[in-house]
Amino acid sequence: MDQSIEQVYAKFIKGHPICTDSRNITENSIFFALKGDTFDGNKFAEKALDNGAVLAIVDNAKFARNSKTILVSNVLDFLQELARYHRNQLEIPFIGLTGSNGKTTTKELINRVLSCKFKTFATKGNLNNHIGVPLSVLSVDNDIQIALIEMGANHIGEIAQLCSIAQPTHGLITNIGKAHLEGFGSFEGVKQAKSELYKFLSNQKGFLFINSNNEILAHIASQYKFAQQKSYGYDTYQVSNIVSSKTFLSFNLEIEKAKHKVNTQLVGQYNIENILAAICIGQHFGIEPEQAIAAIENYTPDNSRSQIVKTGNNEVILDAYNANPTSMEQAILNFKNLQTNSPKVAILGDMLELGEYAATEHQHIAKLALNSIKQVVFIGDNFKQFSNQGLWFANHLDFSTYLMDNPIQGKTILLKGSRGIKLDELIKQL
Repeated sequence: MDQSIEQVYAKFIKGHPICTDSRNITENSIFFALKGDTFDGNKFAEKALDNGAVLAIVDNAKFARNSKTILVSNVLDFLQELARYHRNQLEIPFIGLTGSNGKTTTKELINRVLSCKFKTFATKGNLNNHIGVPLSVLSVDNDIQIALIEMGANHIGEIAQLCSIAQPTHGLITNIGKAHLEGFGSFEGVKQAKSELYKFLSNQKGFLFINSNNEILAHIASQYKFAQQKSYGYDTYQVSNIVSSKTFLSFNLEIEKAKHKVNTQLVGQYNIENILAAICIGQHFGIEPEQAIAAIENYTPDNSRSQIVKTGNNEVILDAYNANPTSMEQAILNFKNLQTNSPKVAILGDMLELGEYAATEHQHIAKLALNSIKQVVFIGDNFKQFSNQGLWFANHLDFSTYLMDNPIQGKTILLKGSRGIKLDELIKQL
């Protein structure tokens, strides 16, 4: 093993935190000079040391100026290798989670449930990529009993790489839908990429949690062998009396002949499978369904994912953290069926990273919205082709200007689009 890994790990394990942003350096931290498309962390290594960092990891010899800088061939690779080394010291369950939709909500629900009994760690925010996953793994200290690592991807091979870092012992895929088609090349590419988690678990004789009613997931899982697998499909949990037509989702749930009522603070019937996943994983780790349901009922989204925002003028379903054809369709259909006391308005932003599929998928979503909701506002270049069938704006700033003279009041609003369209910035005007 690289001696530099041992040297840095010796510092890290004594309580020196990892930092990748020189603006947020804390006393005695270890600065990793990562590079991006528009920045080079090497240039800030000296500043990080001046601000209290004990070490700076760089990959440009020009900036390795003193004994407090460690020169490596690639800072990102070094960070990932350090995370792998740390992971190998931990003998606790690591639950790996990926999927096209519902990853973060499912992660938060599982975390709430497991926290009833264990000290848990769960991926913070959206730190689910090639940088976020190693940082998450390095955040797991010796007090943690179960770690929950979210893994995102926009190209084939990325989940496999993230699995090699987090080394999950347990795992689940929430679903497979039409997300990041530009990077994956096709829907088949999405399936291939997400199934890399199943392949890793199979090779490591891991434990799989699966919605066996999802035909795509069931088919992929059938190609692998796992040490154990447990289903959270409707063959295991009996769901009835679903009410998703009011603001929040509620339903009856029967588990091993015991009947429960589940009253959530979540929007949309599509969240049922996310809830069942959390209950299933909780049961596996010895948490009674009653405890799990109570934890789920207390969960309130606060991250622009199906978040209910009651403003002075309107009630807004804020779902502007991400969007793809699958999640957009679910959101529109749920909004269509929602019983409200006020007229509905759907404000829909472009779905990004669809590549050659962009025109077709936006056409499908626009037609669905126009046939489902009386008033629709489209925002973004991909929706421009429908400018004559509803209000259309090139970007959120143009719509913001329009709202100054044409405020929306007394409405129930769905705000849904990819994060890059910045629909969440409209909340203060709505």
